[in-house]
Amino acid sequence: MQKPPQEDFSLKETNPHLGGGKVTGDKLTSTYDLVEQMQYLYVRVVKVKDLPSMDVTGSCDPYVEVKLGNYKGVTRHYEKRTSAEWNQVFAFSKDRIQASILEVTVKDKDVVKDDFIGRVVFDLNEVPKRVPPDSPLAPQWYRLEDRKSDKARGELMLAVWWGTQADEAFPEAWHSDAAAVSGSDALASFRSKVYLSPKLWYLRVNVIEAQDLIPSDKGRFPEVYVKAILGSQALRTRVSQSRSINPMWNEDLMFVAAEPFEEPLILSVEDRVGPNKDEVLGRTLIPLQYADRRLDHRPINSKWYNLEKHVVVEGEKKKDPKFSSKIHMRICLEGGYHVLDESTHYSSDLRPTAKQLWRPSIGVLELGILTAQGLMPMKVKDGRQSTDAYCVAKYGQKWIRTRTIIDSFSPKWNEQYTWEVFDPCTVITIGVFDNCHLHGGDKGGGSRDSRIGKVRIRLSSLETDRVYTHSYPLLVLHPTGVKKMGEIQLAVRFTCSSLLNMMHMYSHPLLPKMHYLHPLTVSQLDNLRHQATQIVSMRLTRAEPPLRKEVVEFMLDVGSHMWSMRRSKANFFRIMKVFGGIIAVGKWFDQICNWKNPITTVLIHILFFILVMYPELILPTIFLYLFLIGVWYYRWRPRHPSHMDTRISHADSAHPDELDEEFDTFPTSKPPDIVRMRYDRLRSIAGRIQTVVGDLATQGERLQSLLSWRDPRATALFVIFCLVAAIVLYVTPFQVVALLTGFYVLRHPRFRHKLPSVPLNFFRRLPARTDSML
Repeated sequence: MQKPPQEDFSLKETNPHLGGGKVTGDKLTSTYDLVEQMQYLYVRVVKVKDLPSMDVTGSCDPYVEVKLGNYKGVTRHYEKRTSAEWNQVFAFSKDRIQASILEVTVKDKDVVKDDFIGRVVFDLNEVPKRVPPDSPLAPQWYRLEDRKSDKARGELMLAVWWGTQADEAFPEAWHSDAAAVSGSDALASFRSKVYLSPKLWYLRVNVIEAQDLIPSDKGRFPEVYVKAILGSQALRTRVSQSRSINPMWNEDLMFVAAEPFEEPLILSVEDRVGPNKDEVLGRTLIPLQYADRRLDHRPINSKWYNLEKHVVVEGEKKKDPKFSSKIHMRICLEGGYHVLDESTHYSSDLRPTAKQLWRPSIGVLELGILTAQGLMPMKVKDGRQSTDAYCVAKYGQKWIRTRTIIDSFSPKWNEQYTWEVFDPCTVITIGVFDNCHLHGGDKGGGSRDSRIGKVRIRLSSLETDRVYTHSYPLLVLHPTGVKKMGEIQLAVRFTCSSLLNMMHMYSHPLLPKMHYLHPLTVSQLDNLRHQATQIVSMRLTRAEPPLRKEVVEFMLDVGSHMWSMRRSKANFFRIMKVFGGIIAVGKWFDQICNWKNPITTVLIHILFFILVMYPELILPTIFLYLFLIGVWYYRWRPRHPSHMDTRISHADSAHPDELDEEFDTFPTSKPPDIVRMRYDRLRSIAGRIQTVVGDLATQGERLQSLLSWRDPRATALFVIFCLVAAIVLYVTPFQVVALLTGFYVLRHPRFRHKLPSVPLNFFRRLPARTDSML
């Protein structure tokens, strides 16, 4: 596989004109906003009145057509009305306007041909300009004219003005870029929107005990467990060890619940009467609206809940009035945890669920989504390749979606958004997608918005009050390898309200206190994160317009925990790079000990002698050395935000079969021979990992065996050595011992032997637990 050129994947600094000004160095000459100003002609169609009757039946089905050159926008039509109200805004980009006359025409909807009622004509040179934050332009009544400019019957209320994308009408406007789009759903999907993630809670169900359970077979001890269901989540306790009609568990079950709470918690006590056969002994429904809310680790009061049992009487299920079983539980919504729906490596929010525990914000993050360049064609439309691109950005609970730019490989959005920042060690994610739900929507339901690429920016890597304008590569990993899908130009500014508060944040735990006082297990966190992502995806899919499931899952990196040979290699080489500095120091010290450079070795002897004779200088010398290194590296500090790196990810060198394995479904959908080959390869890799882990365990067990008397002779030698060492160290000054030890380690190669040293030989002969393993 041919390696793509690395320079294609680089980050490029740009110099766009922002807010009517431009970026000079790190300063913005005009602080209006972080996007390039775009001029739009806005037309707000409010309503009509006193229209004439156009049909034989004496009725009128009016709608309004706004036409500017080749662009035409149409409102919905009303049936059998002489007065109608729309309050709809149309926006025409000045860059694409090729006409000087604006026509707003009122027509009557008909089966064969729509009838002309009247129109209002505007000369664009006479249209007023309105720049926010001016007051909104008030609409006016205009008398309709016929084609000969004579007065016609009826009046139209509208407003026409020049504005920018900062106008409050911009998000809800019909845009000229959507001229080919039809259908209200498609138009809604075209517009820019702001979404909020649902408020997520951890629900803790502490199942304590039950009383007076009545199994159908009274001649056996029941094997009872409790099953809890919340929406699509189902958990169960273990079978109670006390096999009686009063079983006990004292077991916690954890769920993710989203506010507003739409589904109750369903608990059923079941008896295992045989293989794959369970009998329901009682059931209860608990609305979460009435559950206690806990902000800290203090326990809440437990409650007894009545269990209902249904019996079949005359073919119908009815409640058993004689049934009086109860279950003892402690149910609470945990407000002291942060519900993880993202990976902790690039989380955008770390606050607890309960708003009472939030700290004040430390600043503001501003994002300007400017343009994209060189986007790849994503689909074929009308016999030609096209891309209908839009962006989604996620930070904290706030999601934003830009408008869709129709049929353009170099779309211009120039939209700006703002977020409150509560922690600098967080990450904003920006994704670019191709809209596959235009032109009346997806009739079959099988279309999915295609991913074009993703960018992550860590806020702590940004300097405060500096405007970053860069072009980020959009990279996507395909089964055929890594592919550049284009570039996106962003402007980012992180403004800090209090430098002292931000510095103080570095002393706080990353997650809320409850994660450390009552930690959840790794398997619990994995399951809860999966449930949280499913809930967020479902709620945002139900928004209007929907933020679709595939978009949410791509932004939240669902499935990133799956096995990947490429990621395993990348993580291994990351570890090796981290340890590279330690290895380099070890090699340097080995050169010192072997007198590769006699002058350096002599200087090290002198420094060592000074530090031993004046030990109070050791720690100051170390910290002074680190200070000087930090100051020296300041000249080469990173000046650009981080971006997706194909070299670190090993995406540019991955084998095709490894990529095919990474994109395989779970469970696998490959034929048995390929699965067998990959299984054998995985066993080979796991065997080498197993050997390394075993070697590390062996060294630890040898250290333990020094005093365990597993080898009585070795332990006796070590104990005697410790006694002698204690006496010698007591009577000998510490400086003398340190000097002798240091000079022995730094001795000249002619005084060294190639054989291993006595302590190393002794250590390697110590017993480990390997001989006890099967």
